[in-house]
Amino acid sequence: MALKPHLKACWTIPPKQNAAFVAAMEDVLGVYARPYDRAYPVVVMDEKPLQPLADARAGTPAVPGQVARQDSEYIRCGTCSIFVWAEPLRGWRRAYAESTRTRVDWAHGVEHLLSVEYPDADKVVLVMDNLNTHSIASLYQAFPPEKAYALAGRLEIHHTPKHGSWLNIAEIELSCLTKQCLGRRIAELEVLNEELLAWASATNADERQVDWRFTASNARIKLRHLYPAL
Repeated sequence: MALKPHLKACWTIPPKQNAAFVAAMEDVLGVYARPYDRAYPVVVMDEKPLQPLADARAGTPAVPGQVARQDSEYIRCGTCSIFVWAEPLRGWRRAYAESTRTRVDWAHGVEHLLSVEYPDADKVVLVMDNLNTHSIASLYQAFPPEKAYALAGRLEIHHTPKHGSWLNIAEIELSCLTKQCLGRRIAELEVLNEELLAWASATNADERQVDWRFTASNARIKLRHLYPAL
């Protein structure tokens, strides 16, 4: 195959022989290998930016022999962030959109998770990436110290390694959500949240679990180039 030096693809390239990467990777894989425990549920979360779009002009509906038509021109309607929380072993998901992506937004998501979704759990084991808002400090940014401390005490946090977003099951959930729910223009945050709620309700009704099979033992063989040479 001929080289095409004028082309390049964007790719997440993990560092080679990096102890920090494999330590975080094996930590997350160990969490995924745990058996189901209602007292210590394993929850994953992720978020992504989205730009709501509106039609610049009305399209034409479908008729026999012709699909619906949508004008290529559109109107940008600001930005928002979609948050997804999921418990892979139970087959539960929550998805919603916020107009901002701040420490306070994340902290309120944690509060809802602990007080509404898992009020009886001893601790929620939370797997997520290293985004700057995903930290205990965000709880203190949003709540009085007594409440922030209490919420933090019910969390067991595990971060995926940098350049290791593929280890976050919530990223897979976001990919499914995008394909199944976001294939059209949505201009209003309220409408977007209605769509996200409908998607989460449908998937929760199916109790679609995630069968994660990749283990630390697999990684030591298939990804041995990531491990430090001893």
